[in-house]
Amino acid sequence: MGMDLGTANTLVYVSGKGIVLAEPSVVAMDQKTKMPLAVGIEAKKMLGRTPGDVIALRPLRDGVIADFDIAEVMLKEFIRRANEGSNVIRPRLVIGIPSGVTAVERRAVMDAALQAGASEVFLIDEPIAAAIGAGLPVGEPTGSMIVDIGGGTTEVAVLSLQGSVISESVRIAGDELSDSIVNYMKKVHNLTIGERTAEEIKIQVGSAYPTPEDNDITMEVRGLHLLSGLPRTVTIKGPEIRESMSEPLSTIVEAVKRTLERTPPELASDIIDRGIMLAGGGAHLRGIDTLISHETGIVTHIADDPLTCVVLGTGKVLEDFKNMDRVFSGRSRSL
Repeated sequence: MGMDLGTANTLVYVSGKGIVLAEPSVVAMDQKTKMPLAVGIEAKKMLGRTPGDVIALRPLRDGVIADFDIAEVMLKEFIRRANEGSNVIRPRLVIGIPSGVTAVERRAVMDAALQAGASEVFLIDEPIAAAIGAGLPVGEPTGSMIVDIGGGTTEVAVLSLQGSVISESVRIAGDELSDSIVNYMKKVHNLTIGERTAEEIKIQVGSAYPTPEDNDITMEVRGLHLLSGLPRTVTIKGPEIRESMSEPLSTIVEAVKRTLERTPPELASDIIDRGIMLAGGGAHLRGIDTLISHETGIVTHIADDPLTCVVLGTGKVLEDFKNMDRVFSGRSRSL
């Protein structure tokens, strides 16, 4: 079983079946009984809409486990669903994690997965998994560059011969883009909006690079007016949302530039020939490829299905386990 354990979404690949599960990484808990009420899509619907004794939360922050017990509950449920409701099978699990996490954070992921019912756990750095899933020639002695923009982290890496030559992980990604929209609406429009509304704004009117039709894209946003305390509707346009996201976007671009600056010349020439590959949910942001291409001078491509690159990569590793042994960054088995 391969798993992309993401801050925003978790995807599961089962050997021989393909991707069998893609759910938000959210758990709803009853605070009185400490029992889970919902996991995944059902729990996400409850975000910001729960009564006092129910809390909907994400057990992962910035790509790492923030709440161990709830992460274990979530993993256990996702493994059960991937096993078609059975708890009997103890799978071998390959999990994609951010390359910049500490040894303690890696250990936490492995422990949570073992507690959730895995027999063996193998960790693979997300940029390598994403590159394999996107179809880049990771095993060859040529340079490939991948930028994986997830929910909690952006991973930038130059890869060659099944390994990472240069990599950088910044804890700025989709969540920070949404947060910047929340702050902008509060500061400019005196409107308080929730996490889900910010995400909808980002998807519908958000962009990373100016286009001629930007001014035509508008959206009505409902929230609480700070001054009156009453519900209010405002109309927003594409350019103002792009401006609100400029700071986190520039941080992502800077990480790409820094990685390119540190790349050995031979690999850099390969990257100029091949271009940069974008993966992760953040690659869906309109104009992000144009922005990176404009800032670096290198052609930037978006993977065919950026959201599934990491989990497809873990799946390909599972299918060719013996030949892919070098890609793992950690391993553990149940006693």
